[in-house]
Amino acid sequence: MSEKELFIANAIMQQALMAIEEVMGEPGLKAVLRASGLEKYIDNPPPDDLEPAISFEDYAKLNQAIEDFYGRGGRGMLKRIGRASFQYGVREQATLMGIAGVALKLMPKRQRIKFVLNSLGNALKKASPDTEFWVDDRDNQIAYCIRDCSMCAGRTSEKPVGHLLIGSITEAVQWATGEEMQVRETMCMCKGDPYGRFEVEIAE
Repeated sequence: MSEKELFIANAIMQQALMAIEEVMGEPGLKAVLRASGLEKYIDNPPPDDLEPAISFEDYAKLNQAIEDFYGRGGRGMLKRIGRASFQYGVREQATLMGIAGVALKLMPKRQRIKFVLNSLGNALKKASPDTEFWVDDRDNQIAYCIRDCSMCAGRTSEKPVGHLLIGSITEAVQWATGEEMQVRETMCMCKGDPYGRFEVEIAE
């Protein structure tokens, strides 16, 4: 990981906590907050604002606690949480996402996908301007790439750990296009890769 101290916005953590409660229930949310050392958020979520107050390390601990809590089922649970988190973002923070009032239906499909992936990255950069992301468009795939990852901070793993972001990207692409598309994480900083890469497979 980078030596830079990086943060995400309060609103992004709040969306994640609401999504966890929706998917896992209130007891499940409280259990993972205790397991991740984030008891301060029990019955006390961060405010719904853009203050960059949540460290990447805390967000990574939350992700790991969910994966540990459910074992082999943790990856699927994180994907569900990621999908729910994006929906909260659309409803509660459309301005943060940069999607308020956008006429997506007028755009070609590839442009819609690139737009919504850039919106995800730009939402993160509003709280942490040093965060590096880019969208790579080639052949039958469009990839969301990120060099500073809030799910990887302080973690190592033999397998990719960006399951929550896979869920968010899957939901974002479906929201933008009306189509369910496969999303795969092919590179992960937890594995020692130089950046994370999430590929959206496009059926033309």
